[in-house]
Amino acid sequence: MTNLQIEKSTSYTREDWKKGYESQPNEYSYWIDDIEGEIPADLNGTFFRNGPGLLDINGQAIAHPFDGDGMVCAIGFKNGRAYFRNTFVKTEGYVTEKAAGKILYRGFGAQKPGGWLANIFDVNVKNCANTGILYWGDKLLALWEPGQPHHLNPQNLETINLSDLDGVLQPGQAFSAHPRIDKGKDGKGDVLVNFSVKPGLSTTITIFELNSQGKLLKRYSNSIPGFAFLHDMAITPNYCIFFQNPLTFNPFPFFLGLQSAGQCLEFLPNKSTQVILIPRDGSKAMKILETKPCFIFHHANAWEKNGEIYVDSICYESFPQVDMGDDFRELDFDSIPASQLWRFKINLSENNVEHKLLESRCCDFPNLNPNNVGEAYRYLFIGLAEQPSGNAPLQAILKIDWQTGERQIFSVAPRGFAGEPLFVPFPNGVNEDDGWLLMLMYDAAEHRSDVVILDARDLNQKPVARLHLKHHIPYGLHGSFTPHYFWE
Repeated sequence: MTNLQIEKSTSYTREDWKKGYESQPNEYSYWIDDIEGEIPADLNGTFFRNGPGLLDINGQAIAHPFDGDGMVCAIGFKNGRAYFRNTFVKTEGYVTEKAAGKILYRGFGAQKPGGWLANIFDVNVKNCANTGILYWGDKLLALWEPGQPHHLNPQNLETINLSDLDGVLQPGQAFSAHPRIDKGKDGKGDVLVNFSVKPGLSTTITIFELNSQGKLLKRYSNSIPGFAFLHDMAITPNYCIFFQNPLTFNPFPFFLGLQSAGQCLEFLPNKSTQVILIPRDGSKAMKILETKPCFIFHHANAWEKNGEIYVDSICYESFPQVDMGDDFRELDFDSIPASQLWRFKINLSENNVEHKLLESRCCDFPNLNPNNVGEAYRYLFIGLAEQPSGNAPLQAILKIDWQTGERQIFSVAPRGFAGEPLFVPFPNGVNEDDGWLLMLMYDAAEHRSDVVILDARDLNQKPVARLHLKHHIPYGLHGSFTPHYFWE
């Protein structure tokens, strides 16, 4: 498909989209003064974002964005003002490659230059620290799902060390980039629930539950048969829920230097997806059920009702195969299945799983009021493609009201590209959608990024405020918000 055809058939141009994947090698620190609208005076705290900041090493292109070095952004809000800071996570890989001026590591989709001879038998994959960011137990943690988190100083974002969470993790043990926070409505206080995956001929899932001080409350492990690719997890008060995608991993092309790790994954369309239910209190055995073949990266939410469990998830009909050649920016969107929103209903007494399509338009990065995580909820906020069908970049935010069926869309098309929406409750909010949506978006017209503040109650209104940064931030992955403000 030519660029001209893309312009005619979609809401964006490929050239605009590609510019959002240019590296941002600079680190900044400044007050944001270029603002449309007004920052709410009662929005106080810090909005963190993480994602790949370097998409090349000294001009050598990174083949897949998952392998870009992690760059943390922080926007601190206080008394109607906002301060911006961004810093690279100083991982071992970042430091050594920066000194060498070339790619030294393989990754999910990346190979070292030089063909198979340069990659054979090298299984040392770089911890990019580029996927999630969380402030918990007085620690700011940059998360990358296959490895340990990096501990950062929240005052200046500088890297302190590769953290074992005060002995919670074994050396090299992973700590997922998709933790869930149980708001502790049973009176026990907020609990962080996260997991580690150790794949192999069988896969071990270890779940950690930490209190608000970062102290370990529970650690429990379960083994499931076969190789498992588990990116995310949903929770309810009683269960941790995983979907084991029907994938197989052939390690030999990876060991022989012929393919990256991601290229060695193969979707098995005739094999069921496994739904794994792990009781959080250990009173029951783990249960594994089957549903139709599909591939899931992200879950929106899960809840229990009348002996059944419901899970809303971002689902692909098949695995979006990693086969992008030397430059992911040239990928053919039409060759990759669109991610859609599905709902799964799990009947525990009959041991069956039903599913239905909730949103057919391409969407991802779901978010909701954090007080409703693991419980029935009314409102979902999610990144959305502007075009009505097929796969495409996200250029809008969709709000869904499950009670009335109403849908509201805030769009930044044709030259804007949306990031993950993050819901921040009003300090004295009463209703479930009483809050702001924070989003870091890319504006191709100005080649810069904006921090957008929306009133979550009504996305049909213009933004409460749009904060123009002085530069662009490459497309990121996940973020979080804490009421703490660190720059007095």
